Amino acid sequence: MVSTDDLTARAKIRDCALALFGERGPDSVTVRDIAACAGVSPALVLHHYGSKDGLREAVDAHVAGIFDGLFDQSAENLDAIASGGERAAASFAEVLLGGLPAGSAIPAYLRRLLLTGDPVGQRLFREWFEMTRETMRALESAGGVRSTADPDARAAFLLVNDLAVVLLRDHLADVLGVDPLAPDGLARWAAGTIDAYSTGVLTPTSREEPS
Repeated sequence: MVSTDDLTARAKIRDCALALFGERGPDSVTVRDIAACAGVSPALVLHHYGSKDGLREAVDAHVAGIFDGLFDQSAENLDAIASGGERAAASFAEVLLGGLPAGSAIPAYLRRLLLTGDPVGQRLFREWFEMTRETMRALESAGGVRSTADPDARAAFLLVNDLAVVLLRDHLADVLGVDPLAPDGLARWAAGTIDAYSTGVLTPTSREEPS
């Protein structure tokens, strides 16, 4: 029989691994590092997960499960758009902020998943791309966005812009003076994004009439 203490230790080990993997990368983190973070012995880490590879698989599954929940939330949002024109979440970052606790290590871990070619990261990117494409299709049907000849390219463009907040979070915080994934920072980012999408950034050029 597994005790409550064992379950608590197992979750704490996983969460410490998640934070350290996101901060340094899995290859730079040892079982001893994880054990020290969790306040347990290296032997207990191995007891619960077998090896560092086993622990990483558990972390990947945990993160993927969280994002599956976010995808479900986005699907509900998509149904609301299609049925009554309710407001869609402004961006990937907004959904991410709403679905994760403050100070979560998941954005940093997600950044590593996406930038290292990890299969979990590839799956998450494709699923979010498909959700973005379906959201734009629903908005187009509801008259909320213009039609386009290449919906895949548009969805990919919008997704990449949204993911930039996660991937370049530290750099954006440096130049903007506010964390773009904190509520006030996200509000500022969303306002700038909506302005660019709705009014554009290029000045229309007038065409000369033929003489």
